[in-house]
Amino acid sequence: MKRINMDCHVHTSYSRDCGIKIADLLRLCPARGLDAVAITDHNTIRGALELREQAPFKVVIGEEINTLQGEIIGYFLQQEIPPGLSALATVQAIREQGGLVCVPHPFDRWRKSAICYEALTQIIGYVDIIEAYNARNVFNQDNKKAAGFASQQHKPISVGSDCHTTWEIGCSFVAIGDFSDAATFLGNLAYSRIKFTKSSIMVHCYTKLFKAKCAIGLPK
Repeated sequence: MKRINMDCHVHTSYSRDCGIKIADLLRLCPARGLDAVAITDHNTIRGALELREQAPFKVVIGEEINTLQGEIIGYFLQQEIPPGLSALATVQAIREQGGLVCVPHPFDRWRKSAICYEALTQIIGYVDIIEAYNARNVFNQDNKKAAGFASQQHKPISVGSDCHTTWEIGCSFVAIGDFSDAATFLGNLAYSRIKFTKSSIMVHCYTKLFKAKCAIGLPK
């Protein structure tokens, strides 16, 4: 099986807390050995659509959606899903357009946006993927807990840099069998290999800086 390297959790400057331009991804993804990325901007698919138009590599249209109970990622989306819905309504909206449901960083104890456990158990029947390794999780135990939960629930896992800065691009990824659509991606994910490198805690400081710049109207 031909394998390609894919970062499953990538942000662009269309996320208000990210400084990565589309041009940065066009330049750095091939340089760092990535053959595919899932663009998962907060509450928008505009960055993903823009990159897909220009990229010589594979781009999965994703969105990290703020629900009332925490964040959920949709992969292979056709249309943007609005924030502020319940977790259940959000996963149903993803499924209705043929997308895949992924729960990012489910047990990150420092991340207020992580889905609450009650909602996670409510939607688990709709969940396709658990993000078991997020490079921005401060505590390794939180990733281990996510991996254990995925195994318990018999869900395939994803790995992502969750990059918001250029130096994080491609630090973590899956080596997955090449895919053509959501179904083959999900099937191949179960047999993928992972490369995981935890990001420095300093990246969180830069994220806060980007948010502050945006709040006062300064360019990123």
